[in-house]
Amino acid sequence: MLKIDAHTHIIPKKLPNWSDKFGYGDFIYLQHHKKGFAKMMRGNQFFREIKENCWDADIRLEEYKQFHTNVQVVCTIPVMFSYWAKPLDCLDVSKFLNDHIAELVKTYPKQYIGLGTVPMQDAEVAIQELERCREIGLVGIQIGSNINDENLNEEKFFPVFEACEKLGMAVLVHPWNMMGQKNMQRYWLPWLVGMPAETTRAICSFIFGGIFERLPNLRVNFAHAGGSFLPTIGRIQHGFDCRPDLVAIDNPVPPKNYIGKFWVDSITHDPMMLEYVMKMQGSAKITLGSDYPFPLGDLEIGKFIEDMNLPKEDIENIFYRSTLTWLNLNEKDFK
Repeated sequence: MLKIDAHTHIIPKKLPNWSDKFGYGDFIYLQHHKKGFAKMMRGNQFFREIKENCWDADIRLEEYKQFHTNVQVVCTIPVMFSYWAKPLDCLDVSKFLNDHIAELVKTYPKQYIGLGTVPMQDAEVAIQELERCREIGLVGIQIGSNINDENLNEEKFFPVFEACEKLGMAVLVHPWNMMGQKNMQRYWLPWLVGMPAETTRAICSFIFGGIFERLPNLRVNFAHAGGSFLPTIGRIQHGFDCRPDLVAIDNPVPPKNYIGKFWVDSITHDPMMLEYVMKMQGSAKITLGSDYPFPLGDLEIGKFIEDMNLPKEDIENIFYRSTLTWLNLNEKDFK
């Protein structure tokens, strides 16, 4: 069976020192301090150590073989978004990252599918790069759950989503810049608590801000099974019903009406939760995801799904059909 991992991250082995080039900012650069590893540095601060499977295309393919997975959808690591930078500087960063992914897709057309990144802080510049992403063979973009702490429904961002719908470019929304991050550093809470909340924030912004209503053909996937949105939809719907004066001010359509109108990935780490998501969302709107190569991901690439004794149709939907539909691609292109 074809298996497509719809949520993975990649980075070039070598990055320019953008802080030196632009003369400001804590842009990410890599220190290759020992064989097979690199330190991601944000300015002078250590951010994360990564292994060579974060940049080596062949190693990635070898690691995927043991999980019988054929194809990876690749996008940058969210810390690379650089939305805080000057728009044209962010464009420079985005172009470098997008060109790297486009070359990867060109070299391995049956193994890699590419999503780009764009300077969301400036819609005009973002659309310029979005159009170029399409020209160089990328099929969509990954964006953050907020843009410099602003919700995605802000009118300034709408032209980007409008252009995505017009160009047929898919969108992956990934949590980043987590709310409350500075106040909950202990216990890895930004990643364990903040990320699910961020994704919920993004989905609610799309719903309550009327983006889905205005752009019914926009194809959006939300990472990590939609965060805490589906588990808390009862509360969200009740809030809409009991205080429409606060919640329904921009869109009168109930939030439950949008369940199944967007995609989420399968990263629940828990069979019972995936069963719940399937009951709510339907397997045709769940894409296989791993968050590879990071340890908080499902690095067995859907093994727990294979062990759930699901109907064949549901497995095929999750393992490849849903992703092909989300990205508007054909199965024959990966045979």
